[in-house]
Amino acid sequence: MGTTLTAQFETRREAEMTVERLVQEHGIERTDIFISATGPNNSAGEAVAGSDAHAGEPSVEAREDAALNGSIDVSVDIEDEGMAGTIRAAFAEFSAHDVEEA
Repeated sequence: MGTTLTAQFETRREAEMTVERLVQEHGIERTDIFISATGPNNSAGEAVAGSDAHAGEPSVEAREDAALNGSIDVSVDIEDEGMAGTIRAAFAEFSAHDVEEA
């Protein structure tokens, strides 16, 4: 029987880094990972980070239109219960909170 682990991230960058870690280093299929806004509105997280942040010079102008409407959920469907610890570790590495298992 499968399990789903879900965590919330403050920024889109943290969510994306977690997904890349799981796919590239731990072999989890992208089709088993789901990313969504926590609430009903589109969101890039609760804080500006990654490509939404202003880079050093020379750079394009900073954007002020990031949709900061709440956390980002990352859910991972797994069949192998032994992967749960690996996924939890990746969540923790990128500052996840409210980790749940269903």
